[in-house]
Amino acid sequence: MSSESSSDYIDYMRYLEERVRELELEVAQLRSLVAKYREELEYYKSQVDKLLAPPLIEATLLDLLPDGRAVVKSSTGPILIVHVLNTVDKSKLKPGTLVALNQRGAAIVDVLPQREDPFVRALEVIERPNVKYIDVGGLSRQIEELREVVELPLRCPDLFRSMGIEPPKGVLLYGPPGCGKTLLAKAVAAESKATFIRLVASELAQKFIGEGARIVREVFRLARRKAPSIVLIDEIDAIAAKRLDVGTSGEREIHRTLTQLLAELDGFDPLDNVKVIATTNRIDILDPAILRPGRFDKVIEIPLPDLRGRYEIFKIHTRRMPLAEDVDLVELARRTEGATGADIKAICTEAGLRAIRMSRRVVTMEDFEEAVRRILKERYRPYASRDVYSLPRSWREESKSLWM
Repeated sequence: MSSESSSDYIDYMRYLEERVRELELEVAQLRSLVAKYREELEYYKSQVDKLLAPPLIEATLLDLLPDGRAVVKSSTGPILIVHVLNTVDKSKLKPGTLVALNQRGAAIVDVLPQREDPFVRALEVIERPNVKYIDVGGLSRQIEELREVVELPLRCPDLFRSMGIEPPKGVLLYGPPGCGKTLLAKAVAAESKATFIRLVASELAQKFIGEGARIVREVFRLARRKAPSIVLIDEIDAIAAKRLDVGTSGEREIHRTLTQLLAELDGFDPLDNVKVIATTNRIDILDPAILRPGRFDKVIEIPLPDLRGRYEIFKIHTRRMPLAEDVDLVELARRTEGATGADIKAICTEAGLRAIRMSRRVVTMEDFEEAVRRILKERYRPYASRDVYSLPRSWREESKSLWM
C-alpha cells in the first residue's frame, strides 16, 4: 500500500471516529429529551387521574373498634362504621382526628392534617397596633391593675405558685363610650409579647344553630394552642345580656353561644396561659353568671377623665402640634369637664383644622376655644330640649352658648 493510500485510510478512520462521537452525543441528547417528555407525560397522567378520581369525604374519627374498624362522623351527617386501609398509619388515628373516606364512605384512605377555621384564624392580630401605655392618659391606676391581671401571670407565673393562689383568668373593662376601653386593649396588644386574638361579640351572633358556639370553641382552642395568648372580646354585651325564660329562636341561639363562652371561661378545660379581656359600656345588662369570680376575676371601671386626666389627654394629643404661647392646657382641661377622651381628641383635631383654614402654621388658644364650643355643642345638642338641671353642673353655666 502506498503512502498516499495509507494517509487517506487514516483520515477516513478519524472521520468515522468523530462521526461516531457526534452520533453518541446526539443519542444522549435524544435520550434526555425522551426522559423529559416521559416525566411530562407522567405528570399530565397524574393530573388527569386526579380530575377523574371521585372526591373523598371528610370525617372525624370517634373511636377505634377492637376488630380494626373505626367509628367516624361524616361531614355529610351520619355516623359510620368503616374499615381502615393497610396503607394508613394507625398510630395517627386518635379520637377527634380528621380523616378522608372514599366515595362510598366504606373505608378510611388517609389521615388529614388538623386545620383551623379560616374565620377564626383571621382573628389573630399579626400587625400590632402602634399604641403604647404612654399614649393612654388619665388611666394610670387602671393600667397598673390591667398589667397585674394580664401581663404579670403570663411573664411571672412562679410568683402566683409561690403564693399558693391561682392567677386571674380575665378582666372586664366597663365605662361610658369614648373613655379608652378599646384603647387600653390596643396598648395591651402592642406591649405584650403574647399572641393577641381580637373578637367582636356581635360576630358570634351567627345565622345557623350552633355556629356561634363553634366559633367560641375554635377561638379558645386556637388561643390554647398559641399560648401564652390574650383574647379580647369587644362589646361583650352583644351576647352576654341577661337570659330570659321567653324569647325568639335568635335569642335562644345567643344564649347557647353565651353558655359555651361560660364553659370556656370556667369549665373542665383549664385556660392555662390564656387571658381574656372583655369590654362593655352596658354592664347593667350583663348576665350575673359572667360577672362572678372565676370568670372575670377583675372588673375595672374606665370612668370619665378627671381634671388631671383631661390635662394628660390634651398633652398626648398636642405633643406633635405647633402650639402658640397663649395655649393653656390646664385651662382647656377645666373648660371640658364631662368630656371623654374621644371628645378631647376631636377638639384637638378641630383646633388644628381651624388653624389650617386660617392659613396659620401654629394653633392658638382661640382655635381651641372655638373647637370646644363646636364639639361639645354637637355632642350635647340632643339635650337642648331637656331641663337644664338634669344635666351635669359643669354644663349649666354654658348651656345657652352650647345650644342656642
